[in-house]
Amino acid sequence: MDEAIHHDYLIALGSNRRHHLVGSPARVLAAALIALAAEDIDVLAASPLVTTRPIGPSRRSYINGAAVIRCGLWPDELLTLLKHIEASFGARRGQRWAARTLDLDIILWSGGRWQSRAPDLVVPHRLFRERGFVLGPARVVAPGWRDPCTRLTIRQLHTRLTRA
Repeated sequence: MDEAIHHDYLIALGSNRRHHLVGSPARVLAAALIALAAEDIDVLAASPLVTTRPIGPSRRSYINGAAVIRCGLWPDELLTLLKHIEASFGARRGQRWAARTLDLDIILWSGGRWQSRAPDLVVPHRLFRERGFVLGPARVVAPGWRDPCTRLTIRQLHTRLTRA
């Protein structure tokens, strides 16, 4: 990796299905961080894992976390790598939001906003402001990171989402 060019990313991690070799969803997320490091991605911080209720048709609870990573990849390139790592843990099947072994999403990056030519990547992630299972872990590892759209910090977004 060229030390002169690097980008920091906040990524969300999730799993609600055991892997036949790795084990429980919590172990899947730990293995995913190891897989990132094996691809020359520096894992700068990883949150504690939380158990959350599923969105959509899945009945299994999720294990979620967040990580701050650093690499020389642009968002499109990182997305390709994340999808490759997801596939190495088992391809997604069926419906959106169904049970899955591994889900890795780019939430924010140090470059601000990013719109891919393909419609599958927009940074910041379109729904992260509404998701406690993203904001809760993210506020542990990146509390001062700012949403480039609202200019609010992760901590502020989490407070807005969770206050009574």
